[in-house]
Order: sequence, then structure tokens, then C-alpha cells
Amino acid sequence: MGEKTGTYPGAAGRAVSADRPSHVRNVVLVGHSGSGKTTLVEALALATGAVNRAGRVEDGCAVSDYDEMEHRQQRSVQLSLVPVEWAGIKINLLDTPGYADFVGELRAGLRAADAALFVVSAAEGAENIGGATRMVWEECAAVGMPRAIVITHLEAARADFSEMTENCRTAFGGDSPDSVLPLYLPLPGPEGPDGHRGVTGLIGLLSQRVFDYSSGERAEHPPSPDQLPLIEEARNRLIEGIIAESEDETLMDRYLGGEEIDVKTLVEDLERAVARGTFHPVLAAAPAAEGARHGLGTVELLELVTGGFPTPLERTVPAVTTPDGRPRAPLACDPAGPLAAEVIKTSSDPYVGRISLVRVFSGTLRPDETVHVSGHGLEDRGHEDHDVDERVGALSSPFGKHQRQLNQAIAGDIACVAKLTRAETGDTLSARGEPLLMEPWQMPDPLLPVAIQAHSKADEDKLSQGLARLVAEDPTMRLEQNAQTHQVVLWCLGEAHRDVALERLRTRYGVRVDAVPYKVSLRETFGAKAAGRGRHVKQSGGHGQYAICEIEVEPLPGGSGIEFVDKVVGGAVPRQFIPSVEKGVRAQAARGVAAGYPLVDVRVTLLDGKAHSVDSSDAAFQTAGALALREAAAETRIHLLEPVAEVRVLVPDAYVGPVMSDLSGRRGRVVGTEQSGAGRTLVRAEVPEIEIGRYAVDLRSLSHGTGRFSRDYARHEPMPAQVADRLRELPENGA
Repeated sequence: MGEKTGTYPGAAGRAVSADRPSHVRNVVLVGHSGSGKTTLVEALALATGAVNRAGRVEDGCAVSDYDEMEHRQQRSVQLSLVPVEWAGIKINLLDTPGYADFVGELRAGLRAADAALFVVSAAEGAENIGGATRMVWEECAAVGMPRAIVITHLEAARADFSEMTENCRTAFGGDSPDSVLPLYLPLPGPEGPDGHRGVTGLIGLLSQRVFDYSSGERAEHPPSPDQLPLIEEARNRLIEGIIAESEDETLMDRYLGGEEIDVKTLVEDLERAVARGTFHPVLAAAPAAEGARHGLGTVELLELVTGGFPTPLERTVPAVTTPDGRPRAPLACDPAGPLAAEVIKTSSDPYVGRISLVRVFSGTLRPDETVHVSGHGLEDRGHEDHDVDERVGALSSPFGKHQRQLNQAIAGDIACVAKLTRAETGDTLSARGEPLLMEPWQMPDPLLPVAIQAHSKADEDKLSQGLARLVAEDPTMRLEQNAQTHQVVLWCLGEAHRDVALERLRTRYGVRVDAVPYKVSLRETFGAKAAGRGRHVKQSGGHGQYAICEIEVEPLPGGSGIEFVDKVVGGAVPRQFIPSVEKGVRAQAARGVAAGYPLVDVRVTLLDGKAHSVDSSDAAFQTAGALALREAAAETRIHLLEPVAEVRVLVPDAYVGPVMSDLSGRRGRVVGTEQSGAGRTLVRAEVPEIEIGRYAVDLRSLSHGTGRFSRDYARHEPMPAQVADRLRELPENGA
């Protein structure tokens, strides 16, 4: 590489479009927060002419385009698309958030992309390659996604390219560290006053050429004699790594026999190995200096993307079925094929309305045509299932705050679609006469509950609509209307996810909400058998109220609910009023008898009672039944029952001990462990739900972002007396 030159189309004033899938590259940028992903995207946009810093106004878009993109993306916690053009190739750069709370946006980017750039910071050393980044690398490896590595922040005082490259080989190379090798070596600049030597250029290991950025523009010249020995060892290692991945089995023998392999052959084998996902080149990059167009390594990176990353034609289209689940023949990335596109992101614009970011996998999407929208539903997360036709609005290519119009979006391309009022993230767009449904990508489960309530009456009127629009944009969020605690609960991925959601409700939808303590659905039951007498006798002129009933209450095994037994003899309670007693008992049980939680798992036996020929009524016996249950409760200890969850925690082996200790501290019972792949253990435990309200946050801290867990309701069981007593003293229970 390093043999090509780029074109500068001046795309800042027009939409970047593609006329064939082979002219498209879809690249997702992955990396820890602060690694430099967004700065790299901006440097690539500047190098390709997609933005300018000269203060010119092009096609009605001022230089503020650049500032707007920079401001918006640096603060963004969402997937962002920046299309650029290089050497006649459209490159869709998908910038993903680096925060773990927004892994849903990352997964959407992985779904839409055909290759990944892992961005790591030389300034932060090995800490920048955390467990979460390694896990994403493994996910990409599992599906064969091509990957390259970009090392940033070389200008930092502590930056060391060689050390960081070795860190990458250790973290990403696995059993094949020679599949992770640099293509260029940084060219040190003059020593500064602080003794730090910056980077002014790159030396191409294959081409043995120097690419000098010291003037602010990229210049190429041969290396000086004293520079050649610096690259010999790295060049030989790179050549051996490329030949090891070559499909030409004779190449290694020829190389070991002393034959000089020509650079053209090496470059072609390198590009094929990168596209297959078996070789992962390491590059360096830095932003452009003030007034310059080229940032360090931007041209080299663009050459790798256009020459080494696969086209959409080389990637497998996700499996499809009909909306009712019948199998469908596999699709290919063919602009003339059946339409199959997927909504990878949904957002709202205050002027345009809903905007859907769509990856077209097959066929061609055109504005103003009617398409079929199919969805998987995700009803448990507040997303309705649907199977409807919709008219597509305008197609556009995003840039900063502007949307630039497109005439079409072909198979392999990504575009914004306006005015799809029913389509949500993850939905499939297909031809109206040939509806399809794509298999869903894996969505992380939101496991942090946030109970909310409207801040005022005005907010209460807008809350339902605002929440519906919020969850339509974010499939990683679940909306729950808890019938037992009567709370509105947003289930989020973490605290940052929660904060962004509440702020979005306020600023975008004009709904202010307050977070309140999350309530766990506790229940009550009798600790022992008890009797109660309900007497409701009133006389105040005219018809009075007269009802007396005597009951016995005994506890039942968990899960039994409420049993009502009639053992009245001799008509002491007339037959028509026995259902009234039961109704009153069940109503009081639903309200609770001690701490206000529903009463369960008891048998209530009606033994005796009295009635009046005139003053007895249905309402009177309902009241008497409730009074009798309350009196029985006062005669014995009432146990609080708490929900217990079956928790499954998947962590690297090194964190098994701390995780088990932490679960025990939450009153959990570890019921087993088992190996789950190389170096990972699955811990199974039963833990009271009141103890794991913040476990999504705590586990991330405990395992340095490498742990995952799931939870399912197991049963209710008695709460320890000391915990129950402490909880009764609180105005509300919380996790």
C-alpha cells in the first residue's frame, strides 16, 4: 500500500452517492471512550474534501458544517453516519459511542458495516484495550468480519507506537500474533523543549517510501540511508505475516529460498487477507494541523479501506423469512434483486419528524415508493409488532445538521429515510408485493430499572406519547407499566443511558419527569394459623347495615394464591352473601393486611356468621369479610415475601471469586458454576431482586466491563425478619 493517490471531490456541497455495490465500503469504528474515533472520522472527512476549514460557503452549507459535526459527535452517545468519497469509492463511516451503556448503538453499527476499525489510544497504553473492546473483537471474529487497528494520540508525551503495537498483538492476536502487524512505522520529528519527539510522517514497510506530513500536506520521497535499517526487521516480519496468509502455497518456499517477492504481489495478498478477516493491519493516525488538509496517516487509512476492506458483494446478506415465518431463499447484494433493507437507527428531527437510518442489503430503495414494514415486535420492551405498508419519504445522506438528497439507495449502501412513521429500529423494509422479515441482530438486555413519574400535570398529559416515541428510537430500552407497584419503569443499560433518556424526554419531547425509588413487588403471607371476626353493624335510620362473619386463615405453600372455603352450616350466613364475604376478603388481600403489599398463599375458611333479614346486604358482608381478615392478621406475625431472581453471570475466570463473593453479600445463594468457552465461567445464583437493582452498574465496575448477566423471576420467598423490619420503617421500598 502507499502506491495509490486519492481524489478530492469537494463533496462538502453535495451528497455522496454510489452507483454499484462494488463502489461502497461500510466501516464501523469501535473503541473505548476517548480513544479518538470521532476525531479520526473528522480527519478522514477533511482529507476527502467532505468538509473544509477554509471558511468557504459551498452549495449553501457554510464552514459551520464542520463545527456542527464536531460539536454534535463529540457529545454524541448515538451511532453517527458520515459518508465520504475516496478514489471513486463511497465510504460510509459509522462512528459508535465508546460508553458501555450504549452498546446497542455499537451493535447496530456492526450490523450495518462490512468491516471494522478498532481505534486505540497510544496515550493510554494497554488500559485503552479493555475487556469490553476485546469482547467486541471476538464477536467480529465469530462472524468473520474484517478488522484493522488504528493507533491514535501519537502526539501525546507518553505515546509509544511500538509498545502499543505489541499490546494490540497480545490483545487481538490470540494464537496468531503475527496476524496483527503494522504496515507503517512513525517517523519521529525533532525533539521538543520537553524532550518529546512528535511524529511527522510514516515509513511504508512494503513500499519502503517515506510519507512526510511535516508541511501540513502529504509528500512522498525515498528514505534516507540511515532510515532503512530501522525498518528492516519490521518489514521482514510483515512480509512473513502476509505470506503466511497467502493463498499461494509456493510463496513461502520462494521467500525462504531467497527470492525477492515483488511489492505488487505482497500488496494484493495483503488486501485479500484483510478482506477475508485473517490479517489485521495496524496503522497510525493523527488530526491535521491548523490550516492543513491531511492528518497523519489519513491517506494510508483511506487506501486500506478502499483497497483491503470488502465490498458489500463479499458479505453474506442476513437470512430472511416471510413475515409469518416461512423460509425464504437467501438473498444476494444485487441492486436488481428483491428489496430487503433494515432500519438500523431511528431518530427524530424537530422539523422533518422521524428519520430512519437504513442499510439496504438487496434491491434498490427509491423515494416516494410504498414499501412493506415488518417488525419482530419486542413487545416485552414496549415495541409493538407490526406488518404494514408505508410510503417512503425523501432519501438523503446525512452530514452535520444537514440532509442531502439522494435519488436512490442501492444494495450495499446506507441512507436516511424520512417520514416512516411506523418503522422502528430493527424493522425490515421490503417490496409491498413481496414482504420479507430479516433475522434480528442481538440486542443487549436492559437490566437497570428506573422508576419515573411526571413532574407536573402538564407533563403527565404528554408522558405517554413521549415515552412511546423514546422507546421507538431505542430498542435497548424497555418500558414497563408495573401493575403491582403501579410504577412506570424504564429499563436501561446503565446510568449514562438513563440520564440521556431522561434528558431526551425533556429537550426533545418537552416532558419533564422525576426519578423515584424503584419498588420491588413484595407480598405478604400469614406466618401461622389465625382466626378473625368481622362485625359490621350500623343503624342510622332507615335501612341499616348488618353483617357478621367468622373466618380462619392458615398459610399455604408458595404459589398457592388465595383459597376461599365455605364451611358455614345451618344458614348462619345466607347463601347469597357468601360470595360477598369472599369478594371482601379478596379485596382486602389485594390491599394487604400489614405493610400494604398483596396477601398471598393463604386459605381463608368461612366458619360462621350472622345476618339480619332487612339490614344485611352485599356491601355489608364485603366489609365484614375485609374486617375479619384484618383482625386475623393482627393475631399472628405477617411475613413479607420478596421476589427472588435466578441470576446467570458470565465473566472471565479471573473475576469468578469477586463475583461470587459479591453475590453472597447480596444475600445470594450460588447454585453452580460451569465453563462457558475458553477462559470464561458462568455463575448461577439465586438472589433477592431487592438486592440487584443496580447490579448492571456494579457488575460492570467489578469486572472492568467484561461481565454480562441475565435474570429471570424464580419465586417469592420469606424475607429475613431483620430486613423486613428495616423495610417497614421506610416510606417506600427500593432496590
